[in-house]
Amino acid sequence: MCDQHNNDTSKIHGSKLEHGEEAHEQHHRGWSRRDFIRTAGIAGGMSLFLSRVPVTALAHSPLSYALSNTNTDRILVLIRLKGGNDGVNTIIPAYQYGMYQSMRPNIAIPQNQLINLSNELAMPNTMAALQTLWQDGRMKVVNNVGYPDQNLSHFRSGDIWASASDSNIVDDSGWLGRWLNDLYPEFATNPPDVPPAIQIGGGGSITFTNPDEIDMSMIAANPEQLAEIAVTGMLYDTQDVPDCYYGEQLTYMRTIANSTFRYAQSIADAYGASTNDGAYESPNNSPLRIDIAEQLAVVARLIKGGLGTRLYMVTVDGFDTHAGQNNVHPSLMYYLAVNVKAFYDDLAAGGVDNDVLCMTHSEFGRRIEQNASQGTDHGAAAPLMMFGSGLNGNGFVGGLPNLQNVDVVGNLQYSVDFRRIYATVLEDWLCIDTALVDQVMGQSFTRLPELGLVCLPTSTSYTNVPSIQHKALYGNGQVIIEYTLPEPMPVTIQVFDIMGRPVEQLYKGQQWQGTHQVTFRSNQARLVAGIYVYSIEAGGRVYSQKIRFMP
Repeated sequence: MCDQHNNDTSKIHGSKLEHGEEAHEQHHRGWSRRDFIRTAGIAGGMSLFLSRVPVTALAHSPLSYALSNTNTDRILVLIRLKGGNDGVNTIIPAYQYGMYQSMRPNIAIPQNQLINLSNELAMPNTMAALQTLWQDGRMKVVNNVGYPDQNLSHFRSGDIWASASDSNIVDDSGWLGRWLNDLYPEFATNPPDVPPAIQIGGGGSITFTNPDEIDMSMIAANPEQLAEIAVTGMLYDTQDVPDCYYGEQLTYMRTIANSTFRYAQSIADAYGASTNDGAYESPNNSPLRIDIAEQLAVVARLIKGGLGTRLYMVTVDGFDTHAGQNNVHPSLMYYLAVNVKAFYDDLAAGGVDNDVLCMTHSEFGRRIEQNASQGTDHGAAAPLMMFGSGLNGNGFVGGLPNLQNVDVVGNLQYSVDFRRIYATVLEDWLCIDTALVDQVMGQSFTRLPELGLVCLPTSTSYTNVPSIQHKALYGNGQVIIEYTLPEPMPVTIQVFDIMGRPVEQLYKGQQWQGTHQVTFRSNQARLVAGIYVYSIEAGGRVYSQKIRFMP
């Protein structure tokens, strides 16, 4: 059976190569789980692989609740500009306009079509819809964003941005996937009640993929697909599979299918519980292959309808502008701007606009000089735009883009590692513990307080409280949990087993500023050696760490 299925996947693999993805396959040689989701999608093709089994009860995990209950309803929406957005024609160095025009004689934005954001920088008037957000202090631009040793491949650089890895390290897990894996360690067998993340408008990104190569997001090729998924009440067994390569892929596909069936009703309920109130604008005749208006509109309805998902990604394709850039790029930026503005107007009508932060990203920027085809080739550093009232004002971060300060091949030099932005968003917007952020990112990146983000829990009076420090000390068959409070506050400390079941509440009550300790020891015969997790709820945040218990 396994041999037969291995042959079947080889045929699918061959078919994929026949349909024009040779370059991608040369970069990713192995037939991986990511290939399954890219080719099969969320619903199409699953019936070829899955067989029905009895319904499985899925209980909500106490561990998941404890780790994710950060007393904040904040949401992050990633806007993926697929193809490599031309940052020089997005945020224009008006202070070097003569040089800019001389390097782009056919594609430079005319001066009378610029909207000044400062004395030095401007944006094209096709992005005029964003002017209101800028003036209201709900837009910031991070200039010169990139990473060391820029890789100019769409696939590889896209993976670097999604994984937050160094350019010489191949990591198939995503930065948000690693965080979600910490929140939901039993995701494959016991997922949470709502989707941890949702991608609309195309897969292919590993942003939400955990270290086991399971994408923890729900992926829909288009917005309508979310509403069309049938709720069958049937789930698939992720344990009873063949012990072979095919079995690994079957486990993965069944996990994705379970997520589909699990979340279809909650998505439909949230979507039906709200309406759209923004002036979204869809193109009639445009280079846009995927309509951002449609994507942001459905995200707004899910947020306003109370779905509870905190992470979203929408994708706009078409930014690979090697030729005839002015036939494509102005239209792309127009629909991006007008629909981001409509999105925030829509959220404001539901009273939830302050809870949502949007951030654009693209795999790379483009060359400063235009090419012979009146387009631009793959470049390096580029601006990243952020939107939302949580930014606490407008402004620029990362210095000015300098057309004279270029690398050896003539690309803009980066001054802000994109991973610094990620780390700042995780800690200061999503309110994740400092130590966990560094763990998720794989190393510590200097935060960017200039972004203006501040962790302000919504259900506590403890605002602007510094993160508490905590650690586990081992000895004599017990674990001592030590933590330091920056000010007096109520504290709750609990221990869970690795399946998320509560084991013991170690403390609950008010404590003074300073260093405190609680002890976890083997007082009950049912406790066995193994991995446990402690959680500390204090100052409007939840901190957690795995511990090894050896009675």
